Amino acid sequence: MITLYIFGPRFGLPDPSPFCMKALVLLKMAGVEFKTDTADLQKAPKRKAPYMDDGGTIIPDSTFIRLHLEKTRGIDFDEGLSAPDRGVAWAFEKLCEDNLYWAVVQSRWMIDENFNAGPVQFFEAVPAVVRPLIVPMVRRQVRRDLKGQGMGRHSEAEIAELATRGIDGIAAFLSDKPYLMGDRPCAADASVFSTVSSLLCEVFDTPLRDATKRHENLVAYRDRLMAQYFSE
Repeated sequence: MITLYIFGPRFGLPDPSPFCMKALVLLKMAGVEFKTDTADLQKAPKRKAPYMDDGGTIIPDSTFIRLHLEKTRGIDFDEGLSAPDRGVAWAFEKLCEDNLYWAVVQSRWMIDENFNAGPVQFFEAVPAVVRPLIVPMVRRQVRRDLKGQGMGRHSEAEIAELATRGIDGIAAFLSDKPYLMGDRPCAADASVFSTVSSLLCEVFDTPLRDATKRHENLVAYRDRLMAQYFSE
């Protein structure tokens, strides 16, 4: 039995992490039996979620979970795609994970109103006496991560401008297709759907959400895949 370690539902999403959502979708795409459990980041191989236990083999990171499923279950998540289309799908996946993800992090963690509406909940288990020390320390670490990645060196307006170009690009390429690459889902849909869902999250009032909501096809895409993979 596969066990996927994630954070669990929050903010009206199957998981607050788009990477955990991605792993959930990949497992459902693969049609394999699995269960979920709460991630313990101190035990996680790379100190992050998701990670997966497949019969005692621990696989960290959503992309390596995908590769493991392909290698061990004989699955080709991109079956039917040409080599150029596989490249396009990978490029959109990386747009979501290496660019838009960081814009989402900035909007949730660095804007006080959004932080207080969302991520502050992650500290509920921290003893109240030390919470005033731990919360600012973790936010400083997130700020350092954002600056190290580069997104945190931009102003909020600049981040919104960059993210909007990515959002517009996804909407334009998706067009009226049911899935990113056509009539059937591929691995990139797990990432794109998770990212679009995170961008549209109603808990967080951001220009990113507004930019995404302007595209009816992205809202419909989110709704369609949410019904397909998370009808429960």
